[in-house]
Amino acid sequence: MPAPSSSLATLRPELGGCMEEFDLAMDRQGFIGLQVLPVKEVNVQAGSFGIIPIEQLLKKRTTNRAPGAAYARGDWKFEPATFATKEEGLEGVVDDREAKMYTNYFDAEVATLQLTVDGLLREFETAIADQIFNATTWTPTAVTNEWDDFTNATPITDVNARVKAMWEATGIWANSLIINKRVFRNLRQCDDITEKIRSIDPKFQGEVGIDHLRQAFDLPNIIVAGSAKNSAGQPNLTIAPVWSDEYAAVARIAETDNIKEPCVGRTFHWSEDGSSIGGTAETYREENVRGNVVRCRLDVDRKLLYTAALQLLSNITT
Repeated sequence: MPAPSSSLATLRPELGGCMEEFDLAMDRQGFIGLQVLPVKEVNVQAGSFGIIPIEQLLKKRTTNRAPGAAYARGDWKFEPATFATKEEGLEGVVDDREAKMYTNYFDAEVATLQLTVDGLLREFETAIADQIFNATTWTPTAVTNEWDDFTNATPITDVNARVKAMWEATGIWANSLIINKRVFRNLRQCDDITEKIRSIDPKFQGEVGIDHLRQAFDLPNIIVAGSAKNSAGQPNLTIAPVWSDEYAAVARIAETDNIKEPCVGRTFHWSEDGSSIGGTAETYREENVRGNVVRCRLDVDRKLLYTAALQLLSNITT
């Protein structure tokens, strides 16, 4: 049976509360994609915009003005860039019979919605992870001692070298370290990290946390991914991290909504067709399966903008 047109589907705003509650659960699972590529709302599905090349931002300018003379004018030249959002979505069936069978245990419609949202957002997260931890887009710098070699690893030196390399190449200071949960847990045990923290706070006796890593690396954002995926596919099961523990990234991520801000990338989101960034819930009836179909959808373009605003590290975990 072909899917119904959007005019036959019913928006379900009353399910929003369930989705908001589920968003918290997703956050606990460590979805970080929208921290790395923050959302930029757009009012058209596709369009053009300008990116200022780094060499233009840093170009030497003449600012002296003689009495009676005109002021010098900047000659900034923009490079053209485009975005085009695409619709992504997933459906789940709420079978009438199963809904009645399990009505005393859970709300089948809400459960199906949450599973559908999970499936959609996990694929969304995987797409961003594949963009960022990408050894084709960037040539990784391999660390000498893996960060799970707690005695010999030098993560502070490794990260500082990439921060310096980015600044020397672009004039941009990195503001983020992107790692997964396993790497985070390894860093907490590295002598290099604990010695640095004790040099800052001689009385330190507790466990290393995010704030300690911010101090140790001198970076405002330590972004830790915790989500998992089945890399084998059904019916087999092989658990793997969505964000690989083979890589870490030093990056400049967007801090404002200004499209001219140099950053590694953004998620362009178009809401005019009813999309919401956390997923829009809809339902429609399908009699041939005797059930209601729950749909979750969104309209986005995950766009890399300044590839020079990221340095990729590899050989992070043994």
